[in-house]
Amino acid sequence: MSKIRLSEISTTPPDGMDKEAIKLMTKEIVKELDELQNLLYAEHKHSVLIVLQGMDASGKDGLIRKVLGNMNPQGVNVKSFKGPTDEEKEHDFLWRIHRHVPAKGMIQVFNRSHYEDILIQRVHKWIDDKTAEKRMQAINDFERLLSEDNNTTILKFYLHISQEEQSKRLQERLEDPRKMWKYNKSDAVEAKLWKDYRKMYEDAIENCNEVKWNIVPADKNWYKEYVVAQTLRDTLRSFEMQYPNLEQ
Repeated sequence: MSKIRLSEISTTPPDGMDKEAIKLMTKEIVKELDELQNLLYAEHKHSVLIVLQGMDASGKDGLIRKVLGNMNPQGVNVKSFKGPTDEEKEHDFLWRIHRHVPAKGMIQVFNRSHYEDILIQRVHKWIDDKTAEKRMQAINDFERLLSEDNNTTILKFYLHISQEEQSKRLQERLEDPRKMWKYNKSDAVEAKLWKDYRKMYEDAIENCNEVKWNIVPADKNWYKEYVVAQTLRDTLRSFEMQYPNLEQ
């Protein structure tokens, strides 16, 4: 049984947070990220993999746009993982993932990821618990490989949204013309499986935590964007990067 209880972790910002002040701080961090990403690309020693997971409507797309949208597109890739294709089904579950890990100098974003193979697959009982346990071990090995063999720093974010906020956002997809394109007929079906998804997320976070998870309160987009931007900024700063000199 998982020791993590997502129901005991707040989905809203801490008390006393000033929305406008936080938004201004995020804006400054995003400016700095542009320079840090340029350094990362130029130095060509490190790479970063950002894994975004969360319930439907937790705001993964908007987060990518707000935090990474100003970066040089030559140095940032985004991959959204949907259901596996027929070709992908012919291989091990990590085959389609490994092809998209970042090269040195790059930031790679996974909008959903290898974790779908121990989340939706378990919720719908397409795999059993024994298979899930093997996959979780494989995920730990895979993430260790990236970290140790390619100097890849992995940042994993679980965007922690409440069931009430999810319902509100899914309803907006039916009513707001600017958001209708996001509507999927399966949304309502998946939303009814909230408790099952939460249980599987708790299990994934508990058992695949060699690379730690950042559980980000996601009911308020302005706070979610700040946390992710700050975490990425601090990570890139820690590399102590320098522009290469002219080759002699």
